[in-house]
Amino acid sequence: MSRFSFLGLAAMMASTALATPSLVTPSLAASGPWPTSEGSGACAVTKTSNVPAKMRDGTILRADVYTPATTGKVPVLLMRTQYGKEAAQVQPSRFQSPAWFASQCYIVVVQDIRGQGKSGGTFYEYRYDRDDGYDTVQWAAALPGADGQVAMYGSSYVGATQWLAATATPPALKAIIPSNTGDDYYDGWSYEDGAFRLAFITPWMMETIASSAAANRGDKDLSKALFADGKNPSTWLSFTPYGAFPPLHPEKPEVAPYFYDTVAHPTRDSFWEAFQIRTHYDRVKVPVLAFDGWYDSFLTGAINNFNGMRVSGGSAQARANQRLVLGPWEHIGWGRPDAVVSPMLKDIGPVANSPVNELTVRFLDHVLKGKDNGYTDGPRVDYFTMGENRWHTATSFPVAGTQYRTWYLGSEGRANSSMGDGSLTLDKPAGSPSDHFIYNPANPVPSLGGHSCCSWTSGPQGQFDQSAIEQRPDILVYTSAPLKEALDVTGPITVDLFAATDAKDTDFTAKLIDVLPDGRAINLNNGIIRAAYRDSLSHPTPIVPGKVYEYHIKVWPTSNLFKPGHRIRLEISSSDYPQFAPNPNTGEPLATARTAVIANQTIWHDATHRSSVILPVLPATVVGDGVDHPPQD
Repeated sequence: MSRFSFLGLAAMMASTALATPSLVTPSLAASGPWPTSEGSGACAVTKTSNVPAKMRDGTILRADVYTPATTGKVPVLLMRTQYGKEAAQVQPSRFQSPAWFASQCYIVVVQDIRGQGKSGGTFYEYRYDRDDGYDTVQWAAALPGADGQVAMYGSSYVGATQWLAATATPPALKAIIPSNTGDDYYDGWSYEDGAFRLAFITPWMMETIASSAAANRGDKDLSKALFADGKNPSTWLSFTPYGAFPPLHPEKPEVAPYFYDTVAHPTRDSFWEAFQIRTHYDRVKVPVLAFDGWYDSFLTGAINNFNGMRVSGGSAQARANQRLVLGPWEHIGWGRPDAVVSPMLKDIGPVANSPVNELTVRFLDHVLKGKDNGYTDGPRVDYFTMGENRWHTATSFPVAGTQYRTWYLGSEGRANSSMGDGSLTLDKPAGSPSDHFIYNPANPVPSLGGHSCCSWTSGPQGQFDQSAIEQRPDILVYTSAPLKEALDVTGPITVDLFAATDAKDTDFTAKLIDVLPDGRAINLNNGIIRAAYRDSLSHPTPIVPGKVYEYHIKVWPTSNLFKPGHRIRLEISSSDYPQFAPNPNTGEPLATARTAVIANQTIWHDATHRSSVILPVLPATVVGDGVDHPPQD
């Protein structure tokens, strides 16, 4: 060990009795086939545990610090996590170990955020991460051996801690590498176009953040109970009203106040604005390398961040150096043989593996150490096209040169189920009848895959054959004729739906499907709109029962090559459970609604009401050949 590294460790040890040094290897952090030492760097690494950092209000947060044996000062790579600094988001097959990153000759700091793990203070999601992030970045920049530059990395909420810190503009922050994270903790995180994201929010809060916060407070029995409820949430997901959700103990305000605040604020109001990223890009002055997946719960947020920073980033360097990698991934299913991935995505094979670790090092070496290593600056989007199973590159998203084609819904009035007569054509309807179905909140359409969080084994995400549920009469199915030529659909999809209901409020859902010649119906992505939120997420307005409204349903982006002989399909319904909380159709507030009524739904597709789906199509001249491996530079 160099004299420099020894003095640094000695100084940190002297600051706390809990800090203990130990030599580590790049693969020590976890057992099994992941992580490995493959690709590790040349620097030997020493770990010091529970290093304290004092926040501006006096709260002590603790981190594990991995120090490389070097003769010169090096940058810091920081992770701020609520999921345990010892875990460091290594499993399931996600990031390499902190020691692996440190072996690349970086000081790596993994910190428990406020009220979690070994850190002090009271946990409340999002609330403290802007100020604590700023303070931690500046503290990390002054660690022994640090050269004053800090980058941040991590996934999901750990991505949120990066963006929140970046919007505070700490001078030492020079780059962030957020994976699978959003731009808005209201829309696209807790809610989606007015619908509550039930299958994500409630299990996540029970199994992880509320459980670990209880352990931090010393309430071991409650922690175990919450973890158990979160591991098997099915018995609780149908409970209403959400404002009295028993597992999170509404009578104990210290358990999960953020959950009850979430359901008490079902609109985009000042509560949510306090945590925004999307309105503060001008404060973020650093390059960004971001990763996300077509079936992730925060896909649109990642795309919004990329586009928002390109236009409004706080420095010319930031605006010019945005990069986004979009793969065929779920929230934590990033590929590799031992990853937990829905079967159809897993079958794609190694071409779909995430390059997050290797590309992160190349990015850091380029941005922080000034190496001319072939890393490609932004603006750049690397995206994976399913069906073709190749990677492509663009400078924008949607991709420049995208052509938008409108496909119209039609039927003879019997589009119910895949056995019905629903059609999808490029011809405008002349006098096509309407379709009808009954939506019963007590018998909602089951979620089968889609974009959600956090694992397909515990919630609805990923790619699955939809054939089984398409036999339900409360799903309208509109299908094209077999395609004569390949069709590359890449980008966001919009459904313009003319619909009426006899209820005071309701939901409408849409799902884009690739129908294979053998009849399998593969979901690409989905969307939902709560009727009262049709014009505004901040100021919902009631609907008039029986009146026809035009709804714009945002089906989330995808990239898929529809091959010749395949058919395009659009599903329309009013529920997607448990991904979204069923609308009770009564217009009552989310937190207090106890009762539900059946709604009679009508979908119009005549010459006056041309219901349609608008697909983003890429001509072959725009797409190019692509490559058969993940991006490497």
